[in-house]
Amino acid sequence: MSRCLMLHIILNYCLQVINSLRSAALSNTCKALLCLVTLCIAPVINVPASPGSLQLIKTYEDYEYHRNGDIIIGAVISVNYFTNTYLFAGKTMIFCMRPTIRSYIKLLVFMFGIEHINSRPDILPNITLGYHLFDSCTDPRKAVKSVLQILSGPNKTVPNYSCTGYNKVAGFIGDEHSISTIPIAQILGVYRYSQISYGATDSALNDRRVYPHFFRMVQSSRICYKIISQIIKHFGWNWVGIFVSDYDSGETEQLVLSQYLSSYGICVDFIIKFNTNKICQRDEIIRNTKTIRSSSAQVIILCGTFNFAIIEFFRNAPSIFYGKTFILNPSWTSNTYIVRMNEEALNKTITIELNDMTLPEYGSLFSYIRISSRPNDKLLEDVGIIDYYCQSPNVSKNKIYSTVYNIFPSNCTGRDTISVHKYYVTLGHPPRVYYALYVMALALHTMSKYLKEQFNEANMKMYNYKSQLHHFIKNTPDLLKMNKPFFNENGEFITHYIIRQWFKVQTVIQAVTVGQYTEFASEDKKLLIDPSKILWRSKNNEVPRSRCTDNCLPGYRKVPREGAQTCCYDCARCPEGEISNRSDSENCIKCPDTEWPNEKKDQCILRLEEFLSYSDVITAVFSVLSALFFLITIVILIIFIIFKDTAIVKANNTSLSFLLLVSIMLTFPCVFLFLGRPADITCMLRQSTFSIIFSIAISCVLGKTIMIYIVFKATKPGSVWKKWVNMKISNAVVLTFSLIQVMINITWLAASPPFQELDTRSYPGKIIVQCNEGSVMAFYSVLGYMGLLAAVSFIIAFLARTLPDSFNEAKYITFSMLMFCSVWIAMIPAYLSTKGKDMVAVEIFAILTSSAGLLGCIFSPKCYIILLRPEMNTKAYLLGSKNKVIAT
Repeated sequence: MSRCLMLHIILNYCLQVINSLRSAALSNTCKALLCLVTLCIAPVINVPASPGSLQLIKTYEDYEYHRNGDIIIGAVISVNYFTNTYLFAGKTMIFCMRPTIRSYIKLLVFMFGIEHINSRPDILPNITLGYHLFDSCTDPRKAVKSVLQILSGPNKTVPNYSCTGYNKVAGFIGDEHSISTIPIAQILGVYRYSQISYGATDSALNDRRVYPHFFRMVQSSRICYKIISQIIKHFGWNWVGIFVSDYDSGETEQLVLSQYLSSYGICVDFIIKFNTNKICQRDEIIRNTKTIRSSSAQVIILCGTFNFAIIEFFRNAPSIFYGKTFILNPSWTSNTYIVRMNEEALNKTITIELNDMTLPEYGSLFSYIRISSRPNDKLLEDVGIIDYYCQSPNVSKNKIYSTVYNIFPSNCTGRDTISVHKYYVTLGHPPRVYYALYVMALALHTMSKYLKEQFNEANMKMYNYKSQLHHFIKNTPDLLKMNKPFFNENGEFITHYIIRQWFKVQTVIQAVTVGQYTEFASEDKKLLIDPSKILWRSKNNEVPRSRCTDNCLPGYRKVPREGAQTCCYDCARCPEGEISNRSDSENCIKCPDTEWPNEKKDQCILRLEEFLSYSDVITAVFSVLSALFFLITIVILIIFIIFKDTAIVKANNTSLSFLLLVSIMLTFPCVFLFLGRPADITCMLRQSTFSIIFSIAISCVLGKTIMIYIVFKATKPGSVWKKWVNMKISNAVVLTFSLIQVMINITWLAASPPFQELDTRSYPGKIIVQCNEGSVMAFYSVLGYMGLLAAVSFIIAFLARTLPDSFNEAKYITFSMLMFCSVWIAMIPAYLSTKGKDMVAVEIFAILTSSAGLLGCIFSPKCYIILLRPEMNTKAYLLGSKNKVIAT
């Protein structure tokens, strides 16, 4: 077990005990325990050590910066991007790698902040701020060592300051990356030092129970993953890959990212974990390359903090990324090393970056940096060697760097001035370094005033009250006039994020702003993207397709595939009567009863109403026929009135003939109750009116038939029928049987009357406006009763068919009833098998046919005799025929 690991275990134990019990006595006990443990670590592992010092792994350069003051601000800043372990003179040492002028600016901004605050009379008057600063090299081992050195004082490694006297450190600034910030926060939490990070994003640092003294100038990575998820959703992607560091923090951040992606309906096709211990393993590279090539995901997210293994993978297999679009979070975009020799792989990458922040007027302080003007600055010297190939006065160092970086530095005398871009100072983390320092200075100033008011003592040693500083930091005012507290309840500084796209221009990467995200804005203005500024890698600059399956178009719904992720599905057409008006609908929406899907099934349109309207051709035919038969009936009625005194009219019961004609005549206008848009009143009238009038007509026929039968039966000698001849039997028959139909209809209308009904189920896309008969039993009772009357009339007429022709209507009644029954028997199955206006047309046809049949069969022979054979329309002719029959 390494010394650093053992130290971490002890520190974590103390932190958990102190935060759970919060006892001052217990806290001092832990401090004493920590001091004793650190004194004993070296002898346990058999490494020579002087008493009271902690032996940590050596570093080739410590990159220590110190300036004394009344109050010391500790700082751990990442300038080098990563570390390697090398063997120097038989000793294993940490070698910090790849500092750049852009990352070095953070150190200069910190020093500028100290000078600026010290020059202001309104902040900490008569108190000088000093600093003790180290480069963490983005390595937790180096970060822990740096913090312990700051706590112990310059050139010391005793972590418990109480063992060596007074320590003027009041608080800490740093670090940038979570991997080094978390162990720092664990150590500083033991002693209740306030810490303000300028870039750490691990969401674990939001736990105020564990890290009550920790603050940061950025939000946790959760906000970045929320932004990434919304960007992916914005472009319609749902199938992505993830690159993540194979560390505990990487695993945690990958889970957080996956949760956000899942909440937005986005699936992860593959997750590749990179371990720095397997950078150059051939099988690892081949396996990862196959995973990416076989995936249909066109978007890859770099999750977690910077990982050198991922950068090396870019360099080993750059061609597989030409068709891919990367999305980087601020932890990656702040690291300029990643673009070196990776321009092709990262071309047209979408990045999420911290917004610009202005600094106080600094003149030309950062515009030009001359290496020779800062001879003792080891970091600037390293930048000069690595990026500008300027030799160091240290010959041994030149040799080592030439070997490590494969460079050949030369003498740069007279040309060692470095030009600095303005955005190096205002963009990303450098301004956050300044504001972290400024916030801590303001908190110290506020605490100083408070202590003087409470204790009325000048020159109060504020570092003795360092455990109270976090209360004043938490209450920092709105320095940037953003109408919100400077820190939220989790100790985070909330601001907006810039969305940019990186472009390869010749051999360098440039960035173009394409949008922004503001967490505290209204929901519709949080994410703003200008697609016209984005250039994609696809042909014709089309948005990449990064989906497991194609979108289900409107009119279709998603059907999950068995055993597949939710983003992989098939598309099924919406069922009848349902639509989907957006892509990738989970379910189809049922249209209202009055509407129906259009052909594409992407919107509901009004259904077509179907009824037997007056504009239909068949309606015109029925109207003409009804009017024609009505007129014919009137003509026949007039003829009978004119010739009412003739023998043929008198012989066939004049009153019944007139009543029958009137009934038949009235059935024809009944047809118009069936035409047009049905209403409740017409629904109630149509069947009742027709059935009553038609029942009267059939009752008349039945009365005539009965009377014919009685008259001719009475002509036989000794017949018992003679006494019935003079009685008003026919009138009684008509009245009785008509009243029965009237009673049936009254009962029907009272109990369950017909009403208008909108049938939306029979035909797709149509509403059949029809009459619901209310009571089906009553409807068929009415028809059945008319059928019964017709059947009785038919039977009696059939029995009387052989009576003399001159007097006999029985044959004509037989034919009329036969036709009537045939029509209505045929009508019933046709009526039941049709819907809508066709069903109404069938009934109208039956009415017209049966009425016309009665009219033609019964009255046309009489009209023929009256008009064309008047010689037969005499009493003598009729009596003569009768005598012939009797004689026979």
